[in-house]
Amino acid sequence: MGLPAISSYPMPDGSALPRSYASWRIDPARGALLIHGMQNQLVGTFPAGRSPVVELVENITALRELAGALAMPVVFSAEPAGEQPSSCVQAPEPDDEIPESVDEPDAVGIIDSLAPRPGEHLLGNVRHNAFLRSRLDRLLRSEGRDQLIVCGVYAHLGVLLTAADAFMNGFQPFVVADAVADFSAEEHTMALRWSARGSVVRTTDALLRDLLLHRGRRQA
Repeated sequence: MGLPAISSYPMPDGSALPRSYASWRIDPARGALLIHGMQNQLVGTFPAGRSPVVELVENITALRELAGALAMPVVFSAEPAGEQPSSCVQAPEPDDEIPESVDEPDAVGIIDSLAPRPGEHLLGNVRHNAFLRSRLDRLLRSEGRDQLIVCGVYAHLGVLLTAADAFMNGFQPFVVADAVADFSAEEHTMALRWSARGSVVRTTDALLRDLLLHRGRRQA
């Protein structure tokens, strides 16, 4: 299935967020950041230099910088090189170590402005769900993390399915409304509405404030 050409549309702001059914609060000591699908071939479907991709990259960058400053694990999920979305990635053996990186060619590599850094994790995923037959669950549990901030593309596919799987497996997911993007404004809105049933949906600015506020309380 080919990737669609996406027209520009405005990022949602705080006034457009659905009400989240969950009420948990982010804690940097419990949280991790998942940057999903920010690969050249996927980000390239958006009109360059226009909404929503400009805000998408800016907001993910802000989340990534603060997560690093707060010693939160930063994880990238990506389709492995040479694999089609319907192909299967072998499940890891129980004693496998979690790799720090996955070598990929340009098309499926992470965009340059978000290129993974030493100490960050890049994991291959099957289809759209970052948990499916990957090491993500084990990585989070080994780090003692039970909250997951999810951002990236596409909102109604990888973001929604990954957040739902996180919730089903005992994690507390947060979907960042203006740090995800989709095929259209309508699908973006739909994804946020469904995500709000099992995740806390927040804007980037609100989540950054929550993280800094929680850190301040711990240091007081």
